[in-house]
Amino acid sequence: MKRILTILGIAAISFTYAQGGTLIINNYTPYEYRGDIIANNSLGCYPIVTNTDKIIVPADSHTGNGQQLQYDNYRDQYTSSLYPNPNWTVSTSVSTTNVRPWNHASLMPGGIISNNTKWSATKFDMFDTGTGSYVTGFNANLSISTCNSSAPTPFYNTPSGSNSAEMFVIGSITYIQLY
Repeated sequence: MKRILTILGIAAISFTYAQGGTLIINNYTPYEYRGDIIANNSLGCYPIVTNTDKIIVPADSHTGNGQQLQYDNYRDQYTSSLYPNPNWTVSTSVSTTNVRPWNHASLMPGGIISNNTKWSATKFDMFDTGTGSYVTGFNANLSISTCNSSAPTPFYNTPSGSNSAEMFVIGSITYIQLY
């Protein structure tokens, strides 16, 4: 009986911290999102996974028009997402960082990195699509994990009050919403 409970407990913890959750970025603004998305282990922070090159989500790209960024996992996003990411930067400790391709075994569903990380933060800047200029004041570091910040900040409002951004989780889906 003890063995069964131990195995069930370990399985529950593994599923609780599996990266299998989906990430969706809905950009409802007239601006282009350029940024980083971050996943990590919420128990000990490491491993940390982030995109190697900036991810770009065009203006007015959201689930309402089918143009949202959607990553179901590190591997399958490369062939199914409108905005695929070819490489991930993986930090397994403060001093160990490697760039791994989207199809690396550790990043596949069931892989060691995949099983031990969840989407937890974004760092982004917004750019005007007409001029390519930075939109002053519309940049943020959003986090839903204490690993990325001592006080997680899941919401941001621009100084003018004209735009905002938020990050939250519903079920197994992590959302980043830009308004």
